[in-house]
Amino acid sequence: MARRKCQYCIGIDLGTTNIVLAYAPIDAERAEVKVLPIPQLTAPATVEPRDVLPAFLYVATPEEAAAGNFSLPWAANPDGAGGELARRRAAEVPARTVAGAKSWLCHSRVDRHQPILPWNAPEEVAKLSPVAASTRYLAHLVAAWEQAFPDAPLASQSVVLTVPASFDASARELTREAALAAGLPEDLVLLEEPQAALYAWLADRGEHWRRELTAGDTLLVCDVGGGTTDFSLIGVEAESGDLVLRRLAVGNHILVGGDNMDLTLAHAARENFAEKGVDVDPWQAVALWHACRNAKEALLDTKGPDTHPVTVLGRGRSVVAKTISVPLAREQVVTALADGFFPLCGKDDRPQKHRVSGFREVGLPYESDTAVTRHLAQFLGGCPERPTHLLFNGGVFKAPVFQERIVQALTAWYGQEPRALSGNVSLDFAVARGAAYYGAVKRGRGIRIRGGTARAYYLGIETAGLAVPGAARPLRALCVAAHGMEEGSETDVSGPAIGLVVGEPARFRFFSSTVRREDKPGALLDRWQNGELEETDSMEATLPPTGAGEEDFVEVRFHSDITELGMLQLWCVATQGDGRWKLEFSVREDAEAN
Repeated sequence: MARRKCQYCIGIDLGTTNIVLAYAPIDAERAEVKVLPIPQLTAPATVEPRDVLPAFLYVATPEEAAAGNFSLPWAANPDGAGGELARRRAAEVPARTVAGAKSWLCHSRVDRHQPILPWNAPEEVAKLSPVAASTRYLAHLVAAWEQAFPDAPLASQSVVLTVPASFDASARELTREAALAAGLPEDLVLLEEPQAALYAWLADRGEHWRRELTAGDTLLVCDVGGGTTDFSLIGVEAESGDLVLRRLAVGNHILVGGDNMDLTLAHAARENFAEKGVDVDPWQAVALWHACRNAKEALLDTKGPDTHPVTVLGRGRSVVAKTISVPLAREQVVTALADGFFPLCGKDDRPQKHRVSGFREVGLPYESDTAVTRHLAQFLGGCPERPTHLLFNGGVFKAPVFQERIVQALTAWYGQEPRALSGNVSLDFAVARGAAYYGAVKRGRGIRIRGGTARAYYLGIETAGLAVPGAARPLRALCVAAHGMEEGSETDVSGPAIGLVVGEPARFRFFSSTVRREDKPGALLDRWQNGELEETDSMEATLPPTGAGEEDFVEVRFHSDITELGMLQLWCVATQGDGRWKLEFSVREDAEAN
């Protein structure tokens, strides 16, 4: 069946705590990027649209599933609920609620295909894998989209899905796997969240962005969301008389965010309960953690109340079916979170490791130091550039006090206050809106953030010829990616067909060069000067045979793709038949290591 016409650019922010879908028509020259209201359960048997889909899944009991109270317009009698109802149930029944699936996707010490969530839930609770949970969220979006746009199937649209800048190759592949299982198109693009946030600002400012940024400026994108913190540096350069944006550096994946703040407030509330003679047990403590989320959001709002109650269900015979509440004060919350997460520190300060035991439970590798400012100092310590401008992203920065702490820290470190970019982009929707805008950029409209490779890349090709005892056959070097090849671009590699070893272990050798800047894809080097080429991380792999014949190699041509995430994907395409094999490595890590 032929694929239907692509009508929309769609951006999806698969967040740790909230998920958003934004879209824009493809054929409009200056189309407004809109956010899709997502129908979801807000209470049993109650479906309402919301602009965000909370990244929570409630696992129903068999009795609840049989009652049919979790049906959605497109699904009858599901075994639970995702979204707002699940987020609320997290405070009431945490052992039956999946949370943080996105963080588990990048946790390499567990099998992310195994049903492990909710983590540490009782045996009677049905569990999902991090990949399956992510698939459920995305499938919800697909169904919501196709209910709203029945004539524009999502699998036929241009889709950009965002991931943290620091996701490794495995986490990216698992995200793609979940996306394809949910019904997203095969040609979906993965884009870094901080870049998406900047694209949202560009979409908002249009050509006026050049009034705020000039050649030589350096923009720090500071992104603190529900579960993670990410930093990126973007440079502004002059090129052929015009201004261009170029990514300079990205930080590590830091598991610090709004969830840590909720837990901090839960500890404070627990002390308030203790003053009332109420000893919060472990079950109530988990529920309290989730309940403090609402209190945090209300008290950090500039128009919020001076106090907000935090309530948990009672335990024990004397309090069956009752609730217990204590108030949290705005001043108490602001002080605890600002000092705990954004303390003023020195430029040379670094995150601290806090160990209380040589043994630790298996779980997510959360940071022991919650000071975002110290993590920022560590990131900037490896960058020669001084941030001249700031772009904040993530729900945490909806509180002005946290933005002010970052500005104060940078001003103290560099002796000059950075300028925050102006605009009215909502921090809740910026990543999804920017991803949708990037879909238009890919089609030649708008400003693109560049990130060209700092090296040219080559394959080691074993020459054919007579064997000589004790001597290895000489290598030739085939250029597959030119110096400066931009992220998000691809090219066919010219030249003759090459034999690819399949069906048996083989070593694939890659080389790079910072000095051979004129070589184009397809250039085949018989020899090179000492120091011109450096061998990068080679890989051992057994590529599956095509099943046609007994040959141990097949003739292939190459297609190179530098993804938006800085991965060189080398596709080996059989000259006969439909065989395709992919070899992949990070050109960013290679550049940083050298």
